[in-house]
Amino acid sequence: MFTRIALFLGTNIAVLFVLNITMRLLGIESILDEQGVGLDLNALLIFAGVIGFSGSLISLAISKWTAKRMTGAKVIERPRNEAEAWLLDTVAGQARRAGIGMPEVAIYDAPDVNAFATGMNRNNALVAVSTGLLGSMTRDEAEAVLAHEVSHVANGDMVTMALIQGVVNTFVIFLSRVIGHVVDRVVFKTERGHGPAFWITSIIAELVLAVLASIIVMWFSRRREFRADAGGARLAGREKMIAALERLQANVRQPHLPDQMAAFGISGGIGTGLKRLFMTHPPLEERIAALKARSS
Repeated sequence: MFTRIALFLGTNIAVLFVLNITMRLLGIESILDEQGVGLDLNALLIFAGVIGFSGSLISLAISKWTAKRMTGAKVIERPRNEAEAWLLDTVAGQARRAGIGMPEVAIYDAPDVNAFATGMNRNNALVAVSTGLLGSMTRDEAEAVLAHEVSHVANGDMVTMALIQGVVNTFVIFLSRVIGHVVDRVVFKTERGHGPAFWITSIIAELVLAVLASIIVMWFSRRREFRADAGGARLAGREKMIAALERLQANVRQPHLPDQMAAFGISGGIGTGLKRLFMTHPPLEERIAALKARSS
């Protein structure tokens, strides 16, 4: 569940960084300095929008490829055993009931209990599960996890996340340049062009604003998880979905993901205080309580 967010955000940041550097090397940011006097805010907003949405949309477009490369997920072309046949049949049935095209189904070798869905098209997505999940969960619990991921696809969550990230990127880039420009002109009295203060300040402002903006993205991500849990309950059954989350809760203190991806495990980990603001998933106890509060 968390893996798809990790892959998307990581790729988005990388693409955004490359595009930023490229634009600076090509001198395109010079359009923001109007005759050495001030910022052309309209041009700046267009520039920020192009860079901001390019990062998120490119990340979305290559999300399936990235996921396969980073996790080593192998798509099941022809089932080699009963477990793979069950996976294909289960996802096919859920996709049909959810009204989406059959996703690619993959397995990747990892001891952690994890699963993810990704793809820019709800009719051409990828659903993958770890070997750890298959070995640790019952069929009913695994069915619920698959239903949760299929619900993400049906809800168009990756596209929505890409659009939200694009808007956030745009305003981060826009505001950081405005702050850099003001500091350069007012504090350091640069009269023409942009001095070193502009570049230093805009970079620092972009980093700070990106951290603050991620709180918005993470809040929205947590809301989408409740919706996917509800969708999983409809497709697989409420009790199965609750049982799957309870199984994850029992394993939450034994993560096996690499350090750089530990925060993106299927269970969402544990977050308190400020750390909670940066969680992409709500705490498991809240998700379980929300499902139990729903009528049968």
